[in-house]
Amino acid sequence: MWNRLLCGVALLGVATWTGAPTAQGGGGQNPSHVHMGHVSDKMNGTPDGQGLLPTAIAEAKIAVQHAGLAAKTPDNLDAMKTHAGHVLHAVDPTQTNRGPGLGYGVKRAAAGVVTHIGLAAKAEGASQNVQTHAVHVGAAAEAVVKRCDAIVALVARIRAASTAEAAAPLVTELHTLAAQLATGVDLNGDGRVGWNDPEGGLDQAQQHMDLMKKGEGGA
Repeated sequence: MWNRLLCGVALLGVATWTGAPTAQGGGGQNPSHVHMGHVSDKMNGTPDGQGLLPTAIAEAKIAVQHAGLAAKTPDNLDAMKTHAGHVLHAVDPTQTNRGPGLGYGVKRAAAGVVTHIGLAAKAEGASQNVQTHAVHVGAAAEAVVKRCDAIVALVARIRAASTAEAAAPLVTELHTLAAQLATGVDLNGDGRVGWNDPEGGLDQAQQHMDLMKKGEGGA
């Protein structure tokens, strides 16, 4: 039984679960719901203390914005390298300490989603609803982590390019990968993006997180 309702962070269109815990652990709360709250609503150490999934989504929006800016200047090597570095900062700020990201990174936030949604599924009192959708959320978030690694490697290649001609196609690829952090990608050609790794993205993680919360009596 939860003690009180949380007016969580409705950042960038992410639905807030009004049944999420207001503190991290304890208080007689269902342990499964505590970890769900870490994913959706409240987590120590994130920007503004928001949930891990909203953090990943916010950082991904910054990444795709700057990947798009890089793609707009295919004849300007310095500009492409600058914006590629900004993408890197939003994706994994351990690789660079300069940029417009929030300082947490898509990769760290998505990896946190994998961890805490797994803990939610394994916690005492976890319902079948939680266990089922945790697989979906976790797989989509794991696909995002792997996509982040691909972006880090691609940015390194862009930074190593000696001409705009060499960098431009890499920047186009970077723009595509950055967009896929949120949207995922239909790899099997069935006309839809699944939650599974490697197709899933943050949109699919959010979709199944919302279904999980609804199944637990949330908004």
